[in-house]
Parts: sequence; structure tokens; C-alpha cells
Amino acid sequence: MSAPIIFLIDDQASVRHAVGEMLTVFGFTVEQFDSATAFLDRINPARPGCVVADVRMPGMDGIALVAEIARRGLGIPIILMSGHADVPMAVAGIKAGADDFIEKPVDDAKLVAAINRALARVFAVHDTRVQQDELVDRFSRLTPRQVEIFDLVAGGFTSQAIAGRLDLSTRTVESYRAQIMEKMQAESVAVLVRQAIRLNRIVP
Repeated sequence: MSAPIIFLIDDQASVRHAVGEMLTVFGFTVEQFDSATAFLDRINPARPGCVVADVRMPGMDGIALVAEIARRGLGIPIILMSGHADVPMAVAGIKAGADDFIEKPVDDAKLVAAINRALARVFAVHDTRVQQDELVDRFSRLTPRQVEIFDLVAGGFTSQAIAGRLDLSTRTVESYRAQIMEKMQAESVAVLVRQAIRLNRIVP
């Protein structure tokens, strides 16, 4: 996963400059936009990042931006910045799906902490998706007979019971089980059962 970018959106150039400079000092790569529309026109869903946006802007405000990002299914975390009078709006933004809000004047440490929390969630979701893709790929390499035995093992059947159901010798079933465990990189039956649940082969 490439390095995340902070998409800073505020209609006030002075705010963009001050916050952008601060985030750069903290080691973030920052791209600045003067409106929510300008950001949406250039967004690339393949680039990971976090949106930091003013809640009150001309045209599309922060809450409308939260709703539009959700509507597009972009999965980008959003942190809203709000003046004291805009706190009710920021709370509405949280209810709409924003990750956090920071009151102006922006506290550097609070904003950086909020960004790090949001990005940690993004990385966790990404890692889970990668692990699931790898699991599906491993499962796709099983033969039809191995899939059959995988389901029975995950369903709680012993090797002897599986041998009886499939008219095989217990030794043959044990051999299949060993092949399945190796292909699925499962060190125990318990791990295999959890894999079966993640693959929707059994219902927990």
C-alpha cells in the first residue's frame, strides 16, 4: 500500500497554508484544495489517504462532502475542522460518517492524533482485505475432492466419519487432510474452521 496523502480542503488560503505547513513538518504528504468540488473532481480512489476539511465552506460544505464520499463508496476517512459556532454542524458530520472533528484554532497534536487514528483504521481494513484475498486464492487451488473434505473437516467430522461418508480409507482421508492443511496454510483444525467461516463455507 502506497504512502497515504492528506487531502486538505478549506476555502481560506491562510488556513490551508498554516495547516498544510504543519502537517508537512510532521512528515505527511499534503495536497490542498480550495473547495470540496475541486477535490472530488480530482480524487483517485486508488490513492490511500485522509481528508481534512473545513465544515463550513461555500458551495458543498463538509457535511455534504462526507455524504458524497459515502455515496461513492470511496472509504476515505474524513476529519472535519470547525469554528466554535460550527460544532453542531461538525457533530452532524460525525453522524453522517466523518471520523472526527477538530475545533479551530487547530491544535496540532489533536489533529495529528486524529489523522493517525483514521489512517490506522484504513490500514487495518486494507490488511483484512488483502488477507481475505489471499485466503480465497488458496481455497481456489483445492481440488473438488479436497473442497469436499475441507467442508466436512470444518463441519466437525472425524477422519473416520469422513471415510465412511465418502467410501474412502481413513489413511486416504488423512492424506487429503494433510494436503488441505498445507495448501490452506492452516496449522490446526481450529484455524481451518475459522477459514471456513471467513469463506462462508459454514455459518458460525
